[in-house]
Amino acid sequence: MLLESYRLEIFNNKCMPGAETVNCFAHLDQNVSAVLPYLNSVLGGFEYVQDPPAVTFKAHGKLITVHGRRIAVNALKDEAEACKIVDWLKREINETWQNRDSILPSTKGAPRPKIIEILKPLPKTNCGECGEPTCMVFATRLAEGVKGAGDCPAMDAEDRQRLEQYLSRFHFDAYNENF
Repeated sequence: MLLESYRLEIFNNKCMPGAETVNCFAHLDQNVSAVLPYLNSVLGGFEYVQDPPAVTFKAHGKLITVHGRRIAVNALKDEAEACKIVDWLKREINETWQNRDSILPSTKGAPRPKIIEILKPLPKTNCGECGEPTCMVFATRLAEGVKGAGDCPAMDAEDRQRLEQYLSRFHFDAYNENF
């Protein structure tokens, strides 16, 4: 077992004191740097930094960054959600480390969808039915993996299918299992 224990730190975003979500750091008691290229392959890292090593990916609309001695998670409902996510990551880290002989490590980030390509099939009416103020903001949230093509009620079926086909080329939120 590579990662045995951690200490959780829950905090509010200092830039947004009225935010309804919290962030967390899991301070790791063991250094997991060696597993990061393997974890990047397994979880489809969105971004990989080599020095110092860190991998960032998205799950359930949250950015999660794993460093050698720390895990950072944003936009959490509460401490209970933080614990579930960090425990899930602990299992993923240990399982990945255990199976590393059968995993091709990668230090490259996943390809990202282009916002302009997402915007093309959108109705561009800025109607706000999706919960975002403009179609451009919606396209950005979709590129981040926070929204899905089905979240635009104003888009016709043909354009939705075209958008879903475009987005299917990218690794988004493959972590739909329960934490």
